Amino acid sequence: MNFFDESGRKPIVTVLVGDRPVIGLERVAALADIRETDAAGLPMALRGADVLYLWDFFSGAVEPAWKHADALTWLHVAAAGVDKLLFPGLIDSAVTVTNAHGVFDLPMAEYVLGAMLFSAKGFGQTRDLQHNRVWARRTTRNIAGARVLIVGTGSIGRCTARLLTAAGADVNGAGRVARTDDPDFGTVHSSSRLTAVVGAYDYLVLVAPLTAQTEGMVSAEVLAAMAPTAVLINVGRGKLVDEAALVRTLDDGGIAGAVLDTFAVEPLPPASPLWGMEQVLISPHMASDADSWLDDLALQFERNFLTWHAGKALPHQVDKVLGYVPTSGADR
Repeated sequence: MNFFDESGRKPIVTVLVGDRPVIGLERVAALADIRETDAAGLPMALRGADVLYLWDFFSGAVEPAWKHADALTWLHVAAAGVDKLLFPGLIDSAVTVTNAHGVFDLPMAEYVLGAMLFSAKGFGQTRDLQHNRVWARRTTRNIAGARVLIVGTGSIGRCTARLLTAAGADVNGAGRVARTDDPDFGTVHSSSRLTAVVGAYDYLVLVAPLTAQTEGMVSAEVLAAMAPTAVLINVGRGKLVDEAALVRTLDDGGIAGAVLDTFAVEPLPPASPLWGMEQVLISPHMASDADSWLDDLALQFERNFLTWHAGKALPHQVDKVLGYVPTSGADR
């Protein structure tokens, strides 16, 4: 039995819009009353709403307006990370939370492969030499045979592992539970043992969600245990890394370099020493932003809405305590 037949009215879908106009609501609008609002209007727009769609996924407007969510049953955020969203009132509520699970897997995997190629082939140095009109041949490193440890074994980590394996890399994982028979990683180390295992890897790739357990997991001790030729790649969350310790490690030559897409404070403050480090590549939290992403996000919400409207269980629900979407134990 669908929503309209059961209740005798159309559901109300509140859409929090941001700088980008919301797209792809045509089929939803045929079945629901749509309220588009900015952050200032969210408290009023939440009253009586059944669904909240966070198209403006970085907004911090939900928690202040939460007391007005008197009828909400489902919240969908058009982003993979939910750490900025899961405040106590939402966690304790009966509201179902879904996110953009799966949409960003391949774009982020491709970004990680590109980051490895950037580091291994010295493309930054090559571009600098070009600008100075310097012809200087040099030896670079291979991706094939490189040892990679991916921290975070959910869908993004798994897609990344498969792509890097296809490129010839030797890939393992790190997650909550150690195991030796994983279909994508082979060996999965316990993330609590990073210090003991990172020294064996050429690349440390972070795709883990930010939770109470993962915050600061790449500590000064982990960085000190990495090989001096190793490269850190972070496309997860900035707070996974002790940034001050990373700066010290890079200054001391403790690791060869870093490719960083996320930071503890965003935008990265102009005073951060990371900006001026030649061995560091900085991108503005864009690893997931492929050319198709907005269309993919809109289509995902449409499909989820039709599922919800038909009275069926929503796929890929976020565990509000863990802070991510469990995938049948595969992301442990």
